[in-house]
Amino acid sequence: MKLIRFGEEGKEKPGVLLNEKRYDVSSIVTDYNEAFFENDGLAKLEEALKNNPALPEVSDSVRLGSPVARPSKIICIGLNYVDHCEETGAAIPEEPIIFFKSTTSLCGPNDNLIIPKNSEKTDWEVELAFVVGKKASYVSEEDAPNYIAGYCLLNDYSERAFQIERGGQWAKGKGSDTFAPLGPIMATPDEVGDVNNLKMWLTVNGKTFQNSNTSNLIFKIPFLVHYLSQFMTLLPGDVISTGTPPGVGLGIKPDPIYIKAGDVIELGIEGLGTSKQTAVAYQG
Repeated sequence: MKLIRFGEEGKEKPGVLLNEKRYDVSSIVTDYNEAFFENDGLAKLEEALKNNPALPEVSDSVRLGSPVARPSKIICIGLNYVDHCEETGAAIPEEPIIFFKSTTSLCGPNDNLIIPKNSEKTDWEVELAFVVGKKASYVSEEDAPNYIAGYCLLNDYSERAFQIERGGQWAKGKGSDTFAPLGPIMATPDEVGDVNNLKMWLTVNGKTFQNSNTSNLIFKIPFLVHYLSQFMTLLPGDVISTGTPPGVGLGIKPDPIYIKAGDVIELGIEGLGTSKQTAVAYQG
């Protein structure tokens, strides 16, 4: 299945994408939240769809929200592509680097990017994210695929001065409002095929900056589920973003390029759709 959420910000309803058409399933499902995933919601929804062919269609003009409701946490993996380590001058990590994005940074796939107040170094990062399907604690790598509900496209927007120059953890540069556009869809694993061989790309104002493949991940997704679950309990609906390939603004030589108001950022991952954000200045 391909899950979507649609409607005004804060009033999104659950839906599905069937044969490239959007349908409203709010008569079947309350929302794609922790309770939905925890109570075998995916299987129940799939069964309900077989017996409920007359769903209301949703216009393509209606805003898409994040395909999952605000999770308990958004966990990100840093420096998880070898060539991204090289472009940023960082050592290849021996173990995954973990940081968090504020859950308030979550937004719809095509919502505007709000450049934070006092920001001069807002940057882009196309990433493959996955959604946790059931409570996970001390999970084995072999059993990890059973804990994955689905996969999404995410742009891990980053304010590099806040992240690197402000004397602290990366979270400072990762959690601003609109810094985690997710979607357009959450695709269940059967829809995705080989998750370790998906093309991914990102453009700014039509120019390609990132063009890679998930085959270049250092730490693969089953290991990440296993690894993270040694340090914290993962809850159903949690979003884990797996890192970005080379081509971020910070890594451009000789002079980095950062986002300015009016820039249009477009990105996509094979099988997971595309998203588009227009950068706007913070209005306080």
